[in-house]
Amino acid sequence: MTDPHLASNSPRSPWREAWRRLRQNRLAVSCGGILIAIFLACLVGPLVTGQAIETQNLDLGATSPSAQHWLGTDPLGRDLLTRILSGGRVSLAVGLTATLVSLLIGVAYGATSGFLGGRADAIMMRIVEILYALPFIILVIILIVVLEPVFKLPHMAWLVSLFGGEGQVKLVVLFMVIGAIEWLTMARVVRAQVMTLRQQDFVSAALALGVPKWKIILRHLVPNCLGPVIVYSTLTIPAVMLLEAVLSFLGLGVQAPFASWGSLIQEGADNMETRPWMLVFPALFFSSTLFCLNFLGDGLRDALDPKAER
Repeated sequence: MTDPHLASNSPRSPWREAWRRLRQNRLAVSCGGILIAIFLACLVGPLVTGQAIETQNLDLGATSPSAQHWLGTDPLGRDLLTRILSGGRVSLAVGLTATLVSLLIGVAYGATSGFLGGRADAIMMRIVEILYALPFIILVIILIVVLEPVFKLPHMAWLVSLFGGEGQVKLVVLFMVIGAIEWLTMARVVRAQVMTLRQQDFVSAALALGVPKWKIILRHLVPNCLGPVIVYSTLTIPAVMLLEAVLSFLGLGVQAPFASWGSLIQEGADNMETRPWMLVFPALFFSSTLFCLNFLGDGLRDALDPKAER
């Protein structure tokens, strides 16, 4: 029979220790709960309000918050709460999808570069540095302007119908472009981790046994880099959402009748002197989400740090 005292002192897995440290961080846990609440509100909120995002009431016009419209309406008489929750779907989808794209590209590129080393690593990192030197926002704008007409070509009609129309294709292009640009820092983070791990004995043993290099990268190196990757991913999501907001503010992001928090903030900025609620409420949702993601990322960084336990 196992001694309960010995069982309680048995070593825990690193992930269980990280989870225990994260639960002790009340700020990170609270921010995680707020993020879940915002996500669920954006997911089911437009269905609960009973109004479509494109429903207009020109006779009503822009009204301040009331019992019928909790957050007021815009100049076209559209319910602002419905538009904020629907726009949250787009902003969160952009953040998650673009981060996933950058995660796949950055992890694969950084792990390959760090494991190969030598001349291959030098060439691959010079490419990253060249891309870093390019003006970020301008590069994104150029890619969006170049890629959008491609989907309007006759032989691309099947792809347009697959995504559900031209409006949806614009969102997909936005996801792809932002994700294809945001992978640079992820690649450098993973490369640094892999360069440290490749000196370990388990990598030398795998090479001695003749294990293919791609299997060593996928099965041994990448799983050991998950801690920093998870932390940086939580910090990439707000950066991507902020970039989407900037593009929408400039008129290059989500277009009507669709909306995102960035486009709603742009509309609110145009009407802030006479209709301040159009700016305050979208900005409140957007800033709350960004703050919570950053605090959660800091909490995960502390929890996943093996040196955090004193």
